[in-house]
Amino acid sequence: MKKAIITFLALSFLIPVVSFSQKKKTEKEKKPSVELNKEYTTPSGLKYKITKKGTGVQPINGDQVSVHYVGTLPDSAKTKFDSSRDRGQPFSFALGAGQVIKGWDEGIALLHVGDIAVLTIPPSLGYGEHAMGKIPANSTLVFEVELMDVKPAPKPWDVKGLKVDSTASGLKYIVVKKNPDNTVKAEAGKKVSVHYSGFLGDGTWKLFDSSVQRGQPIEFSLGQGQVITGWEEGIALMHVGDKMRLIIPYKLAYGEGGRPPIIPAKATLIFDVELMGVQ
Repeated sequence: MKKAIITFLALSFLIPVVSFSQKKKTEKEKKPSVELNKEYTTPSGLKYKITKKGTGVQPINGDQVSVHYVGTLPDSAKTKFDSSRDRGQPFSFALGAGQVIKGWDEGIALLHVGDIAVLTIPPSLGYGEHAMGKIPANSTLVFEVELMDVKPAPKPWDVKGLKVDSTASGLKYIVVKKNPDNTVKAEAGKKVSVHYSGFLGDGTWKLFDSSVQRGQPIEFSLGQGQVITGWEEGIALMHVGDKMRLIIPYKLAYGEGGRPPIIPAKATLIFDVELMGVQ
């Protein structure tokens, strides 16, 4: 269901957006446990019913969640339009980041790991007036979902007391960890593997993407224009095993326009990066 559920972002490597202050607030607002097999309706119009209670944690915005699901239409035939169970692979996404339909962001946030629930999602929280494959326009959607796993969003590294260096272009960087035993350097033309977490540099520390959270480093050829200019310059300063914070001004990132709705105009970006390998 990835292609149908997910709202694609026109960015190179940008995914979730959440602030840590918002996460704390969300935790406080969690509601008490609901009754088994009783259907509830939220103010938005989402209907949900817990059919099996789990004992795991409840996710908050920014967490990476893994969900098994079966999606059907509320017609007499209960037409199935997608199923992760048929593929044998749960679907993972960052909660509250707008990567899925609104009914999913709201509904999955109500669950605990191990819960099985039925979400009845009105068109306003689904695909609205748009048809999607087997899903007609203005369709109510019914999902049986099971929350399989939750991975917390990564936090910024502690760089207190560390030196901030600058380049002629305006890039700022902080060496968090230097690997003295590795002489393999990132160079133009070579393929590099990088783990990273990206935050907005406006003081909110909103996380907008993280390979660490997905458990898969990004790979690209350095010096080929495959990533933003600040990355091209910053990664080229590193050796394998190094950890560095890159503070990238908008001119070396997404420019004056940004990449709405995730990256605001003239946004400074902060990346905590680790160079995993060079080929």
